[in-house]
Amino acid sequence: MTSPRNFLLIALLFLGYLLWMQWQEDYNKPPAAPVASTSAAAGETPAVPSGADVPNAAAPAAAPGVPDTAAPTTTAAPNVVVTTDLLRVEINPRGGSVVVADLLAYPQQPKDFAHPVRLLDDRAPTYFVAQSGLVSANAAAPDHQATFSAEKNAYSLADGADTLEVPLTWTDPSGLQVRKVFVFKRASYVIEQRQDITNGTAANWNGNAYRQLQRVPPVYDTSGIKGYTNTEHYSFAGAAWYSPTDKFQKLKFDHFEKEPLDKGVTGGWAAMLQHYFFAAWIPPAAETDQYATKVVPVGDAKRYLIRTLSPPIALAPGETKSDSARLYVGPKLQSTLDEVAPGLSLTVDYGIFTVIAEPLHWILAQLHKLTGNWGLAIILLVLLIKAAFFKLSETQFRSMAKMRKLQPRIEALKERYGDDRQKLNQAMLELYQKEKANPLAGCLPMLVQMPVFFALYWVLLESVELRQAPFLGWIQNLSAPDPYYVLPVLNGLVMVATSFLSPTTGMDPTQAKMMKIMPVIFSVLFAFFPAGLVLYWTANGGLSLLQQWIITKRVEAGEAKAAKA
Repeated sequence: MTSPRNFLLIALLFLGYLLWMQWQEDYNKPPAAPVASTSAAAGETPAVPSGADVPNAAAPAAAPGVPDTAAPTTTAAPNVVVTTDLLRVEINPRGGSVVVADLLAYPQQPKDFAHPVRLLDDRAPTYFVAQSGLVSANAAAPDHQATFSAEKNAYSLADGADTLEVPLTWTDPSGLQVRKVFVFKRASYVIEQRQDITNGTAANWNGNAYRQLQRVPPVYDTSGIKGYTNTEHYSFAGAAWYSPTDKFQKLKFDHFEKEPLDKGVTGGWAAMLQHYFFAAWIPPAAETDQYATKVVPVGDAKRYLIRTLSPPIALAPGETKSDSARLYVGPKLQSTLDEVAPGLSLTVDYGIFTVIAEPLHWILAQLHKLTGNWGLAIILLVLLIKAAFFKLSETQFRSMAKMRKLQPRIEALKERYGDDRQKLNQAMLELYQKEKANPLAGCLPMLVQMPVFFALYWVLLESVELRQAPFLGWIQNLSAPDPYYVLPVLNGLVMVATSFLSPTTGMDPTQAKMMKIMPVIFSVLFAFFPAGLVLYWTANGGLSLLQQWIITKRVEAGEAKAAKA
């Protein structure tokens, strides 16, 4: 297989891969959920049918949970605003749900820290909240619709302090009291939640604690070529969970009704993922929870829910017990997530290329520590990959050099035998044997390197560390397209130069035309891809071109020396 054919195959495989992912996005996903048909003003949360998103208590019987018996309030209390060094969170006193979470270190636009990424949001079009509560089959219990009271409306992590506690309380006329405490820590995206349950009634109390994430699917722009190259909608979005036995599992939004989750899990976590960021409930490691997913109807729309339900909690009169869990709300920082919970780094989803992509990400991170620049780290990673595959590439380019030398003789054979394909193929085979040339020698190196290329593609696509990272000069955001299209043009020039060094032996006119227009197609396509991906492709192509040129010159020099001897 000659270099143009190799190159054409790589290009077509890459384009086919992108088309397949786009097809998955367009035809293998749920339709965009319409906003519930209510008269609520923009930003208000539509009402959920009563009990639709509240679990039934697991014990002592399967009867429906008893609703909150506390006197309802006519005026909604304001959200409790909590600010730390990394998070700005809003907790709704109704249920003590975390309904807003701004990630202060991640601006929506580069350097615009006044408008950080909002991961959790209770507005209808982008609804994504973290809820928790208690349910009981035979007694009062505060679910995530119950009304709590807060001591203050605003909390801030004080200078020099490492911990901040935010308490909410709920009391039932029967005497049951629940104190829900959120604990925030400096330099952490983990929110610890504790529910202190005091049974002030004259009877035993039995119930369960639950934690759940509920959201609508994220909506991305998929229109036109910019939508086609928008890497956000290629990233997995949906529910995920982990257990030590089943490991990492995912569930797309369109599979919620077809493949509902309902199983006991010990030492796991449940999450909702999207590009770069996610939220996850992490129950105590020794606790066996019942994990479940559900589709929640809201008017004409749907929300998707993943929940963990604790084992039964039993309290005698006058007894107090605590239930605890942790909520992670933040970026997919692969290097630190496993310190939060086992397997949490798998939320950085590389799919089938995980086994290759994880080491590549680790190497890339080490190179960034060395250089302090993600663009330079990408270039150095390409150098390391090229060094690792040097021998394979050398074999490929030596074969190409031989094939290039034989090209005039093969063209002469074509003129001699014309349309007699059998005689032509036999003559070409004899020529290859005589000159010890193998037209297929270039295939193996390319096939071996393809998984590495796709794995690195996913590393650059999924790594939140590269989000809005500057490179140099005009490229101040590696996760956005090159604003002046310099890298796409350079990549096109590299592709054109490569075609001049590559033999066209055996290539028909159609293939030759494809090789001529391929640099133009890729330049246009890459003009809208993130600069980090184009930087990798350009650096890889440029180094391959240099390597090919050096090896070709060596082969030609060796042949010239042998001819003189």
